[in-house]
Amino acid sequence: MGHAGMAAAAVRYLRSAGAPDTAGRVEPLPRPDLRAVGDDERAPIDPAEFRRVLGNFATGVTVVTAPAGGGESAGPAGFACQSFSALSLDPPLIAFMVARTSTTWPRIARAGVFCVNVLGAHQGDLCRGFAVSGADKFAGVAHDPAPVSGSPRLAGAPAWIDCTIHAVHTGGDHLIVVGRVDALGTADGEGSPLLFHRGRFGRLTTD
Repeated sequence: MGHAGMAAAAVRYLRSAGAPDTAGRVEPLPRPDLRAVGDDERAPIDPAEFRRVLGNFATGVTVVTAPAGGGESAGPAGFACQSFSALSLDPPLIAFMVARTSTTWPRIARAGVFCVNVLGAHQGDLCRGFAVSGADKFAGVAHDPAPVSGSPRLAGAPAWIDCTIHAVHTGGDHLIVVGRVDALGTADGEGSPLLFHRGRFGRLTTD
């Protein structure tokens, strides 16, 4: 079953199960201690070649957002992410990967919740805006709060998944973030997804 099929199955499951309740919630697992990648774990593969070969795998594109927090970073947080996947149907879990050097991830981790915005083919410029560091990524971007977490739900996104952080695992120079799905939905009309392939944006075409 592909990502689209798994996402559709998750929608059907949540609709049949109704709104999540506290009694049915799966408790998050303890977070492991983070560590650096050891020299003996480094494979003799050139990073540029790794990127070139793996770039042949086309992916969808998302923006992961979290609600505004306190302190210096009072505004909402968000970053562009293509390493997103459905993970489990029962319980409903999704996963995404984020670089351990990300300056946005600590803000999402502190919030404990997030919303995955699945981008449409027309949202390439929006994705580029969320791929930069240090700018006000939400300037001029229309959004409303996701129903459970309050994370920004971006206008025009074909689909959204509202989540609570369930577990975080180490994966080399990235972290594997598992989210428990609390709510999700699609936009009217949905539209074609934004794709990323060989370093470029693309769109799905049908014969």
